[in-house]
Amino acid sequence: MSVARKWIPGIGYCQFNCIDVLIRNLSFPSPSVRPVKHWTTVTDIHIEMKLYTVIDLDTSLQSLTSVVWFTMAWKNEFIQWKPEQFCSIDKLILSNAGYWQPDLYIYERIETMDKSPPVPFYLIENNGYTKRVMPIRIVSFCKLNIFKFPFDTQRCNITFGTYVHPAHNVRMLSMLNSFEVLNNTLDVYVGQGDWYLLDITVANDTVLSYGQAFSTVYYEITLQRAPVAYVMTLIAPACLMVLMDIISMFIVMESGGRLGFKITIVLGFSVLLSILNTMLPSSDVPPLLGIFCCVCMAAMTISIIECITISSMLMLSEAEPTVPSWIKSWILRHLARVLCFKEEFFIKYGIIFSETEKYENKKVLEEQSLETKRKPQRDKEDNLDVILLKMLLLEVLKIHKKIVDSRKMENIKTEWHAAALVLERFVLIIYLLTVVILLAVVLIIWLT
Repeated sequence: MSVARKWIPGIGYCQFNCIDVLIRNLSFPSPSVRPVKHWTTVTDIHIEMKLYTVIDLDTSLQSLTSVVWFTMAWKNEFIQWKPEQFCSIDKLILSNAGYWQPDLYIYERIETMDKSPPVPFYLIENNGYTKRVMPIRIVSFCKLNIFKFPFDTQRCNITFGTYVHPAHNVRMLSMLNSFEVLNNTLDVYVGQGDWYLLDITVANDTVLSYGQAFSTVYYEITLQRAPVAYVMTLIAPACLMVLMDIISMFIVMESGGRLGFKITIVLGFSVLLSILNTMLPSSDVPPLLGIFCCVCMAAMTISIIECITISSMLMLSEAEPTVPSWIKSWILRHLARVLCFKEEFFIKYGIIFSETEKYENKKVLEEQSLETKRKPQRDKEDNLDVILLKMLLLEVLKIHKKIVDSRKMENIKTEWHAAALVLERFVLIIYLLTVVILLAVVLIIWLT
């Protein structure tokens, strides 16, 4: 007479009656009773976690969404059998109904709805050790340090523990050390492209709550951001806009297109700042990229103010006949010397400082002395030819005076133009120094 046989996962083919007899002989205690024969015995819960993937690390919400393979094993002192008495069966796979299981609590979890796929099966060995392997989707809180964004490295903790049984009843222990956990994780880890897994460390700890100590095992996950997308969408456009704003300062001052071009660049830069603001969480420590963008925005604003000032100076050159003395002293004399303007610059624009008045006074005195010496002779030569020559000379002097006055007005206008050139070079040098120093500091911090 043949006996019906059945395939059992992990066991092979076995007779029906052997499994039925084995299950009937196993005495499972109540699910509310810890499976120990003496209440003072501590139940050791050995756990293992393999990080399968990081779905998202939201910098605005400061939350980590991950999927892990979680293993939990403990000993049930009421379960024990000899395999040779039951068709050499040394393990069983049963559902989780009707016997005790540890209460599992994830301390950093912020999403109450469990979206993990249900796996209600347990592996029970003949010596009483019970093991449960299941995937868990975890949405946990992770405090982020975004100072080096987007070249930042984040460390997030996932802590497993119990919330019912204190440490003197249930003790959580890690099956593997940090090196083994990292190697096992790298074998199954599937990256999403946004974050690179650098390290995983594991340690045992205790947490005090309501005057009692609860045993925990925490995993510290170290992740590094992939910065390529942020470099292409944020950093490169920001640098190009700053470069275009610097180049726009070489547009001819008399043309009205410089101011409109600068305002357009500032509007585009403000759009980048709004995008950056939506990506980053509110934090006491601002990101380095945000500081760089704010300083560049301030430099662009100062550049617009300088452009408006130069336009006003060029308009004043047509309305005002004289240049204010403080502009001539501070800008054309002192600031121009500091900015290394050569003598040819002053000669080109006819700029003369204190020597001008001295030269004009000396010329007036010489003309008066010559007029005094020639007066007796003019009295003697009082004929018709002399009168005609005097009239002709008078007309020539009038023409000369008009030419001199016109030339003086041109010199006054070119002094305004020269002052605008000096101010423009000053703002350009300050702009370049600010951007270069800030960019060097940012690169040094990002690379260290």
